[in-house]
Amino acid sequence: MNRVKLELEFMIKSSPNILFNYISTPSGLLEWFADDVNVKGKRYTFIWDGEETNAELLKRVNGKYVRFQWEDSQEDEFFEMEIKKDELTGDIALMVTDYTDEDEAEEISMLWESQVQDLRNALGA
Repeated sequence: MNRVKLELEFMIKSSPNILFNYISTPSGLLEWFADDVNVKGKRYTFIWDGEETNAELLKRVNGKYVRFQWEDSQEDEFFEMEIKKDELTGDIALMVTDYTDEDEAEEISMLWESQVQDLRNALGA
């Protein structure tokens, strides 16, 4: 099965600092990303519908981005959420990078759309 890299961009009405809390802290992720989030060191356990999925926090740059790797993913694959600010307009975008099987790319893109809509609702944006 061919794996593809998804790069998605979502406009978000929020300050970068507030948005960063929503993408990097267990309480923030709990608001929109997963039903529950547990953290032990760099190991994050995300829970959806009672099912646990583990990821390692690979990198975190305060106010900018977080990068995780699912424990069952290929070594060179990760998922990342990065905050970009347009210097001209001041608009804030959340850039999402993820990997998936080629035949699931559309479904995963739609899942991210739904998740980010939950994020917008949590932000009140």
